[in-house]
Amino acid sequence: MEWETVIGLEVHVQLLTKSKLFSGSSTRFGAEPNTQACAVDIALPGVLPVMNKEAARMAVKFGLAVGATINRRSVFARKNYFYPDLPKGYQISQYELPVVQLGKLVIDVDGERKEIGITRAHLEEDAGKSLHEEFEGLTGIDLNRAGTPLLEIVSEPDMRSAREAVAYLKKLHVLVRYLGICDGNMQEGSFRCDANVSVRPRGQHAFGTRAELKNINSFRFVEKAIEYEIARQIDLIEGGGKVVQETRLYDSVRNETRSMRSKEEAHDYRYFPDPDLLPLQLEAGFIEETAKSLPELPDAKRERFVREYGLTAYDAEVLTGAHEIADYYEAAVRAVPGQSKLTANWIIGDLSGYLNRDNLEVTAAPVTADMLAGLVRRIADNTISGKIAKEIFEAMWGGEGDADAVIEKKGLRQITDGSAIERVIEDIMAQNPKQLEQYRCGQEKLFGFFVGQVMKATQGKANPAQVNELLRKKLSGTPA
Repeated sequence: MEWETVIGLEVHVQLLTKSKLFSGSSTRFGAEPNTQACAVDIALPGVLPVMNKEAARMAVKFGLAVGATINRRSVFARKNYFYPDLPKGYQISQYELPVVQLGKLVIDVDGERKEIGITRAHLEEDAGKSLHEEFEGLTGIDLNRAGTPLLEIVSEPDMRSAREAVAYLKKLHVLVRYLGICDGNMQEGSFRCDANVSVRPRGQHAFGTRAELKNINSFRFVEKAIEYEIARQIDLIEGGGKVVQETRLYDSVRNETRSMRSKEEAHDYRYFPDPDLLPLQLEAGFIEETAKSLPELPDAKRERFVREYGLTAYDAEVLTGAHEIADYYEAAVRAVPGQSKLTANWIIGDLSGYLNRDNLEVTAAPVTADMLAGLVRRIADNTISGKIAKEIFEAMWGGEGDADAVIEKKGLRQITDGSAIERVIEDIMAQNPKQLEQYRCGQEKLFGFFVGQVMKATQGKANPAQVNELLRKKLSGTPA
């Protein structure tokens, strides 16, 4: 039997506010346990929540960016469940009437574009954190995270493969960082994903029974977890078993999912409107003001890079994958007009390689956009060759100054004097009569040998194009 996979994602985006959703406590990551939890966060009797306006603005920004409906009136509800890191005994969330509804994201997988529906995006507070490893035989509770503002983004079950799910997740990750509403740090838990996975016979309209894969914290693990779960469900059904609705955890060490608990339905949480919070009312002016603050979005920026700078679709995709990289590129291109492709090559290649090697963000790169533009300028005006440029870039990365300073300090200016290059070629030919004779007898692969010798003799400073042109003439006996 042929099977079809059905996947929907629930993504928890931690909003980049300085204070929590309903209190003034800090949201800074990494503080000592329980030092950023006030009376509201730990649910002392008599305290009242106060809505964070900036969190509402961020939710609206997201909704506008995905073409969703912004509900000018939305309602907060209490989601009731009992867990040690939930001090209230309930979580303030939105249920029947969220702030954002019915948007979409367009993904691209293997050159095919596909629209993924976004059912809703609602505001809610985060729970605390249970610490199982710090205390032998005990569990510690850190409530620093309790009350941190989240935007839970729920997709339609429109994805049909793990690759589509990862493409959607990556697209969402780029978008929330462009909007400045989330730092996207998956290791710190500020961008977390739950995947709902089911299978059904191909052609069947009704959905199969789904399992929820909880809190997966990397793109690679999302793909591996979904692929494992698909195979598990198919094997189970084909073996005569039955998929049960449950929440499962992904073990990245064993590359398997395992049962955590039965999956709750909405009625299990006994949602009801929070009596301490009035409905969230958004004025038209607030939404209009937020719309004006939207940055250029990733898709629009990618299309503009292709149109304005003549880049390939691939180059534009890579350069707009993070707004910091896109800003770096544009700053460099403005400083060296007419070299958009060469600049892109250096950012996608060498700069990205050094950033990955040293685990740095582009904003912390020792080679600034202006410095890279200076290097590209010297390649373009033939002051240096591309090979020498790599040596210069390494020196720049090491703090030895800009391109011009390194060129002068190390004497790396390219030799473009044709007569000087001719003299070197003649010396090489005189020193290698056997190879010269073999070349002239038809062994043309020796051309590379002579190129190497000339570049070695000039310490890589000779202009490669001139070397090739003059060498062919000299080796063939044609007057240069």
